[in-house]
Amino acid sequence: MDLLNINNLKIEFPSRRGTVVAVDDVTLTVEPGEVLGVVGESGAGKSTIGNAVIGLLEPPGEMTGGHVLLKSEQIDTLGKEAKRKIRGRRIGMIFQDPLTSLDPLQTIEQQLVETIDLHLKLGEKKSRARAIDLLQQVGIPDPETRIKNYPHQFSGGMRQRVVIALALCAEPEVIIADEPTTALDVSIQAQILDLMRKLCKETQVGMLIITHDMGVIADITDRVAVMYHGKVVEEGTTQKILGDPDHPYTRSLISAVPRPDVRLKRFPMVDYIEKEEERKKLLDLSTHWLGQARDFDKVDGPLLSLKNLVMTFVTKPALLKRNRKMFNAVDDVSFDIGQGEVFGLVGESGSGKSTVARMVCSLYKPAAGEVNFAGTDLTKIRSESERDYYRRQMQMIFQDPFSSLNGRMRVMDIVAEPIRFHKLTNSNQETEQIVMDLLDHVGLGSKAAVRFPHEFSGGQRQRISIARALATRPRFLVCDEPTSALDVSIQAQILNLLKDLQEELGLTMLFISHDLPVIRQMCDRVGVMKRGKLVEVAATEELFENPQAEYTRELLDLMPRLDQLSRAGLELEDA
Repeated sequence: MDLLNINNLKIEFPSRRGTVVAVDDVTLTVEPGEVLGVVGESGAGKSTIGNAVIGLLEPPGEMTGGHVLLKSEQIDTLGKEAKRKIRGRRIGMIFQDPLTSLDPLQTIEQQLVETIDLHLKLGEKKSRARAIDLLQQVGIPDPETRIKNYPHQFSGGMRQRVVIALALCAEPEVIIADEPTTALDVSIQAQILDLMRKLCKETQVGMLIITHDMGVIADITDRVAVMYHGKVVEEGTTQKILGDPDHPYTRSLISAVPRPDVRLKRFPMVDYIEKEEERKKLLDLSTHWLGQARDFDKVDGPLLSLKNLVMTFVTKPALLKRNRKMFNAVDDVSFDIGQGEVFGLVGESGSGKSTVARMVCSLYKPAAGEVNFAGTDLTKIRSESERDYYRRQMQMIFQDPFSSLNGRMRVMDIVAEPIRFHKLTNSNQETEQIVMDLLDHVGLGSKAAVRFPHEFSGGQRQRISIARALATRPRFLVCDEPTSALDVSIQAQILNLLKDLQEELGLTMLFISHDLPVIRQMCDRVGVMKRGKLVEVAATEELFENPQAEYTRELLDLMPRLDQLSRAGLELEDA
């Protein structure tokens, strides 16, 4: 008997601009102890299916066909109260966006203990003990102390681990995991996937895992369903889908997975999408607005130089300084980035990578050290006009696209805001044309300009963030997990665009990612961080072929190899 049965599901989103069919006649089943993977490009309808199963479709979305069965019981027609009792207790959900799925006004302890006690009736003491044990299982260091923290005190990857603990805490029958490893580094990803696999096999929990990560698909799933434009175009065993796919979209999708073993000049594009949608655009930077001359001062030596950076956070506040507990998120970090160079930064979630990025962009003030950009120490700037001058040159793509976009603004105004703020154009008409062009180049299309952020999937929201970051024609780009929410087809498109900009404009980048194959393809040099310290810096190929630090070797050993993935007929010329 199937544990979860989704039959002929159809979901529509009516609007003034017409009705969008997000999911069209989809049938999926999950058996006890089975892991079913759902893959496809961003906006294909993957997350919409998960939301429909647990009754959390966002208005005006509605099920217009099909039904959902949990152990032969139809649950899509249940009332709100009945659905509320199923959510969490019988069906656990790991959401794509960890920040918005946690209550910012409650500690991690309050959220976990309340959920456990509500569903399992263990009492406060036993519920707290179970909460600490779950945090330990998902890799949160010092869980007895960190359980007292609020969500904003965790990194993106650590918040994702808390969300996973929340989904597991009530011992559900089915788990729907929507991009559960998006913000996780390879070491924690391996730990989480082992935990999920063990849970499914030992307790016969069924899992529907929605992801764009082919490494996750190869590692954990038993069967795979491939979605394209709201439809399932191919379904079968993981070995069959990855090793010998039938559908041209599936074959093209697999070909776009970044190679971990060799560096290529460009990322392979998904040919099927290009032919069907005619989305491939050639970027002629000699005539494009992004390629026009910029009035930035020339610099001798490195464009960015970090010297002995230290960032300290208070983990336990107290009136007296001696009673406070402090945590060094970044501890004596120094490195240079030359003009036109792409410098990669890797390490475990919570190792201090994003904290370094925020200090570079002056979002955090270092406790000690210098941030020298274009010959100026940014930590000593006091003039707001001078600060704005350097802000225009330096833009950031944040890890969490939803919280970095203003939900009350249309996409047109979001992308146009930095252009208007820095007075880069002479008219609104020129600004709007530039925005339309940028949206085209990041693969969203100009029609996206009139919509709001909540109308997009996670990957589409990240493309909005990238368009906004490019809007000032910066000379330095800080990319904090820029492709973590993107499927491989859009990832290839975005990374090729960034490569074009870097090569033609001399764009300099600090590229932070937990995706080691992407780091190998994108970066000239790589720095490896562990617990706030920089343990190794080397040229990319040297680091991947001959790592010196033991921790670097451990990270590379954990990198997904996709051994099941057949590249017959899909091999590309090595760069």
